[in-house]
Amino acid sequence: MSEWYYADAQRERHGPIDADVIRSKFNQGELNLETLAWREGMAQWQPLSALADELQLLAQASPGIDLRADYSAIENGTAPLPAAATASTDGYSPYSAPSSTVSGGAAPVQGGEVVYAGFWKRVAAYCIDSVIVGMVGGVIAMVIGMVLGIGMAGLGDSNAAGVGMIMVQLLTNLISMAISAAYYAGFHASAGMATLGKMAVGIKVVRLNGDRMTLARAIGRYFATILSALTLCIGYVMAAFTERKQGLHDMICDTLVVDKWAFTDHPEWQQRGLGTVTIVILSIFGLLLLVGVVAIIAVIGIAASNFS
Repeated sequence: MSEWYYADAQRERHGPIDADVIRSKFNQGELNLETLAWREGMAQWQPLSALADELQLLAQASPGIDLRADYSAIENGTAPLPAAATASTDGYSPYSAPSSTVSGGAAPVQGGEVVYAGFWKRVAAYCIDSVIVGMVGGVIAMVIGMVLGIGMAGLGDSNAAGVGMIMVQLLTNLISMAISAAYYAGFHASAGMATLGKMAVGIKVVRLNGDRMTLARAIGRYFATILSALTLCIGYVMAAFTERKQGLHDMICDTLVVDKWAFTDHPEWQQRGLGTVTIVILSIFGLLLLVGVVAIIAVIGIAASNFS
């Protein structure tokens, strides 16, 4: 007889146990169809829904009733939709999808493990976002600056032209800030709760209870990051040492940066390591930084030799 193992909601492994024990726990509600299980000979862990026939779970879910047909209908996509259900209980399946719908995205799932995003994952995400915002904002600001600059250059008064150029520079800076705020706030308040950079490394920004931020809070969080930068970036570095990996701006706005699978039905899919994308991005930007430092040192050395 095969010996089985299963993983609970906290990803702790239990076993070995017999198939009879698995069935007993399933019938008592201690296990469900999403519980991961494994036995010798299996290539990987699988949910009990994929092992239902082997373990005879659904056949024993209720004495005298075989629910395997209902389950197969769900798997094949032939189960009736909730809207097609009538007041009669004829044809009712306990595995039919609920008729209620959730607006504005799924509600956060509480009680599971939460993996907080580490400092270097956040750095990698910021590098990606900085390139995106810099390219878009730079192009838009350059076009507007050129148009207004040409107009200001046509002024006959040199003093007026000088003031005009200062105003153009100020306007382009404000436009760049507005684009950056719209990018970060818009993505953080979206259903994905993450910018493109955070999506790439697999993290997201949520409230302390896992809820999505409102747009107003997301805008406030963006301007709070400016405060983190004004503290000689200490506000950013705090994310490497605080208990829940919060930066100063996170503490101000009551937010967390967590793995993308946190507060979901599958907290076991969270990743504690850096991940391939993070390692690649950090390597690329680290190399670029090294090349820049070497280039600066070389320029300083050449300039010093020319003056000597």
